[in-house]
Amino acid sequence: MTASQPPNTADELRGAGLRVTAARVALLETVRDGDHLDVETIASGVRDRVGHISLQAVYEALHALTTAGLVRRIEPPGSPARFEGRVGDNHHHLVCRSCGVVVDVDCAVGHAPCLTASDDRGFAVDEAEVIYWGLCPSCSTEARSTAE
Repeated sequence: MTASQPPNTADELRGAGLRVTAARVALLETVRDGDHLDVETIASGVRDRVGHISLQAVYEALHALTTAGLVRRIEPPGSPARFEGRVGDNHHHLVCRSCGVVVDVDCAVGHAPCLTASDDRGFAVDEAEVIYWGLCPSCSTEARSTAE
């Protein structure tokens, strides 16, 4: 790797102190190629790339990658956990109440935490998680046409 080339997936795993395996490389690439994927979708993507992998191995790898800061886990209430490769910035999520699609929205403040609690009760707050709820454009259009 030269100074002008971005690190490859294996280099990123090594840099995070993780052992490089074909499954971890495939999992990280699947998450980054996808968009707020659930575990089943990630497992399917990894299987497409490397063959068989157990669901337990996917959970273990996701835990390791999340702990290492290479993957971010989000858990909108009422939805399964989802994973994304967008890490290292402070952004939030929009969730459609109808179809469940999740999209990123940049934080207006930029830095974490972007909200200030009226009473932090002694906590050293370092992050605020914001989830916006509503209807995506497709579901909004469908709801309007159904109402007419």
